[in-house]
Amino acid sequence: MKHANPLLSNDSSPDRFITIGEIMLRLTPPNYEKIRMASTFEASYGGSEANIALALANLGVDSTFFTVVPNNSLGKSAVRMLRSNDVHCTPVILSTPEQTPTHRLGSYYLETGYGIRASKVTYDRKHSAITEFDFDTVDLNRLLDGFTWLHLSGITPALAPNCRKLIMDCLKTAKEKGITVSFDGNFRSRLWTWEEARDFCTECLPYVDVLLGIEPYHLWKDENDHSKGDVKDGVPLQPSYEQEDEIFQAFVARYPNLKCIARHVRYAHSGSENSLKAFLWYENHTFESKLFTFNILDRVGGGDAFASGLIYAIMHRYKPMDIVNFAVASSAIKHTIRGDANITDDVESIRNLMNMNYDIKR
Repeated sequence: MKHANPLLSNDSSPDRFITIGEIMLRLTPPNYEKIRMASTFEASYGGSEANIALALANLGVDSTFFTVVPNNSLGKSAVRMLRSNDVHCTPVILSTPEQTPTHRLGSYYLETGYGIRASKVTYDRKHSAITEFDFDTVDLNRLLDGFTWLHLSGITPALAPNCRKLIMDCLKTAKEKGITVSFDGNFRSRLWTWEEARDFCTECLPYVDVLLGIEPYHLWKDENDHSKGDVKDGVPLQPSYEQEDEIFQAFVARYPNLKCIARHVRYAHSGSENSLKAFLWYENHTFESKLFTFNILDRVGGGDAFASGLIYAIMHRYKPMDIVNFAVASSAIKHTIRGDANITDDVESIRNLMNMNYDIKR
């Protein structure tokens, strides 16, 4: 029987979305406690690519997730959570101990920040099932068949050499099949070095259509003389419109395959209050969003919510300014939701926030 998403009957997009990555068990002390003080933990599941599949599925997009999890209660529970949110999980591999000897689901611990105390993440994901599986046994042409959009990130290739090869092979296969590819560099300093991330993610750029973020990538001022530095050198974390436009133009000149580039800019006033805005290069112009200021319930997954909002808006042919504002509004509203993913099944609520309409809806 074909898996069907009942939300799709109201969706106008013909796109079929797939993403590939690791899903993890998330353990969080309740009530903003620190780990060393906690006697209980709240359990949920998340991971960058899974978060995007969850968000898009809740908005009615036909979304599929591919990963490897151990064939045990933890792995099955993660898959069940995805399915409960209408994410297609047919390709997911429930591995045996022979396929993944350590046979474990990756996990991470989150201390939720409050006020002047920032949030803190501790990973426990080494030797997880996805890092031990032999992906040469997977027919990628068949896996990606029928999909129109593939999303990947720089987190998965940082996990292990087999994952690095998987991501590059997927990029090449998607290019051959004419699938739109979005890529989020998503640097994680606890998984690999800055130079390792830049070297690999730069190799990915020729295969990317929609680029999220401007790091970690080499964008040399002179390809023949790297001593002259990177185009992005010296640009502040909160750039001006002119600075961002110059960087976008440099990316497009070097990689004409790019159809869209987007990045969000965060202003952290405290651990509990942030502001967000974003820049978007689309249809040969750079656009700047509104600035959204909000209190934070749960910051993790904010970047993934931005990505899912951007993908949704592009799929539904929004105008450029609406694309960038919808993406930022998606991220802002995620900060008010516990858990990793933007579990918002009401597009209108995001559009209302996009238009800064805060009235109660009756």
